[in-house]
Amino acid sequence: MEEKVRAELDTLKGMLDNWKKGFLSWASPDGDNEHVLLEFSEEIQTHIYPYVRRLIETNYLTHAEAKEFMGYCLGQVEDLRVQLSKAETDESEKEV
Repeated sequence: MEEKVRAELDTLKGMLDNWKKGFLSWASPDGDNEHVLLEFSEEIQTHIYPYVRRLIETNYLTHAEAKEFMGYCLGQVEDLRVQLSKAETDESEKEV
């Protein structure tokens, strides 16, 4: 993978981190946060996936590299799920 492509993917990772922080601020203490995960996942599918697909089509990424990166993206959705659950738990502990 070329250094420029690696830098592009690092930029996308930074973008995902920023999005995740933003979506975490949407956390509802009542535990109904599935819509937050859905929105985050849709952002990835709408904005990141087509970009990665285009990098494959133009031979800047191999299928294996793209699969690895998209796995990272999906891992961020799961990480957000964990963080939302923790936020719900922390909030319910404050109420006790």
